[in-house]
Amino acid sequence: MSQKHFALITGASAGLGLAFANQLAAQKHNLILVARRSQRLHDIAQGLQAKHGIEAVYIVADLADTNAPDLIYKQCQENDWPVSMLINNAGYGVPGDFDQVDWATHQAQLNVMLNGLVKLTYLFYPAMKKAGRGGILQVASLAGLAPPTAGHTLYGPMKSFVIKFAHSLHLEGKDFGVHVTAVCPGFTYTEFHDVNGTRNRMNKLSKSLWMSADEVVEQALHALAQNKAIKINGWRNQLIALMTRLLPDKLIRALFHSNIQKYRKRSHD
Repeated sequence: MSQKHFALITGASAGLGLAFANQLAAQKHNLILVARRSQRLHDIAQGLQAKHGIEAVYIVADLADTNAPDLIYKQCQENDWPVSMLINNAGYGVPGDFDQVDWATHQAQLNVMLNGLVKLTYLFYPAMKKAGRGGILQVASLAGLAPPTAGHTLYGPMKSFVIKFAHSLHLEGKDFGVHVTAVCPGFTYTEFHDVNGTRNRMNKLSKSLWMSADEVVEQALHALAQNKAIKINGWRNQLIALMTRLLPDKLIRALFHSNIQKYRKRSHD
């Protein structure tokens, strides 16, 4: 049996996923990169191996497919790639009002960001628990702690679930040496807003509200090493999260509606 251990990263071909891959490779972690773009994954894996002298392999999978988590797990088992760190990073936003988006699009997003995340955790957590060590990083969002807004209807609720799920598993895993952390970035420079067509809107936000992907990832990995249940990136985002807890519900909802709503893309926009 192989004595090597791997960090598995979903959504590894760009954005936060690629930043996780770069930083973990620099720390001499072997990597399993998961995403949909085969050539992109191949090039990243080859580059990281050459630069850092680690083993980087990849699995082409679309987590919108309900069978993807089982196929990913099976491939890891068949190739003897033991996973000691799982980073559930894959995700995206779907703009528009709930009833104006077709169900197939909603279902795909739920599979990628909810069902797939939970299933991968379910598959890889037991081996970590048995080994008495491991780490699971669930990439959530400040949106999961903030009041809801119209448009992008499922994103915030799904991230709220991810935070609660990670916190519950954190409480279970800490008795067995398994670290579990939900990381909650705010506005981050990645391809996220280009993909969902809101880049022009988001560019109107103050640059002081944005963080780089490298900053977010560095903080996330540090929080996981310290076994923090929840990590909110950046003091501004921490202040926003604190306000949502301390201010009256009616007031904080009004503040978010007036300041955030204009950056949410509605179906009639």
